[in-house]
Amino acid sequence: MKNLPPLTALRSFEAVARLGSITRAAEELHVTHSAISQQIRLLEDLLGITLFVREGRGLRLTEEGRIYALQIRSGLAELGEATRLIQARPREGDLAVAVLPSFGAQWLLPRLHRFQALHPHYRVSIRASLDILDLRQGLVDVGIRIGQGNWEGLQQLRLFDDQLLMVAAPGFNAGRLPQTPQQVMAGPLIRSVESWQPWCQLAGIEEPGEALLWINDSNLILEMVRQGQGITLERRSLVQRDLDTGRLVQVTDIVAPYPHPCWLVWPPRESARHKQEVFAAWIQQEVADYLAALPAGSGPATR
Repeated sequence: MKNLPPLTALRSFEAVARLGSITRAAEELHVTHSAISQQIRLLEDLLGITLFVREGRGLRLTEEGRIYALQIRSGLAELGEATRLIQARPREGDLAVAVLPSFGAQWLLPRLHRFQALHPHYRVSIRASLDILDLRQGLVDVGIRIGQGNWEGLQQLRLFDDQLLMVAAPGFNAGRLPQTPQQVMAGPLIRSVESWQPWCQLAGIEEPGEALLWINDSNLILEMVRQGQGITLERRSLVQRDLDTGRLVQVTDIVAPYPHPCWLVWPPRESARHKQEVFAAWIQQEVADYLAALPAGSGPATR
């Protein structure tokens, strides 16, 4: 690191190179014109390289300056990202949970008030995303994932296996609900990119190739189904509350196993170990209560 120029000089150079003006760079960095000029001269003296050619009142990057500017811009961006990541890491009293939006909205959030009542000293932060976050970066304490497990660098606890069932609003088609798989396939169907093959195979029909609408978030799918706009195949964990309240009804009695279990995962980190254990104990109890409350014969297999 002995050959590293002062950060102030590098920031000044990058700003001038990007903006093409000492005046504009000074305005962006909230310093004087002369301060920027001094930093550029300092950097050129340290490097022994001419970075700019003065042309009238303007500046033009030399070829060496252009190459250096690209590299410095990349390095400053990495420093900025490293700073953002370290500032975003949960503090001791924080509990950050990564979850898919659908599972978060339909299963976790309706239960989360009980965790907060038991552990009011934690500031809970839900990081909902359709993308799989890299928990090893330390931005979250625990995550809830749907998949086959064996995620590198993470501790894993299998919570439960889910099921697939066909659902509709009770008022769909004026209350004349489909009675057979063939009638279900007559639609209108609303679906995601996930395969319906497990359910269709049990039903003895071909998986449909067309649908009224394709959506990548189960929250949106379920909202359309609740409005009576179609039929969908969804995981029991996402629809059971609506089935219990009567907002949705199961169409046909065919239930298929969902191929991807639900897991609690967390990065092994000593500073977060206690709160990870606290959340794991709480969610295990919630899962046990959830499974026990399911209708007889419908409970997904657990650990």
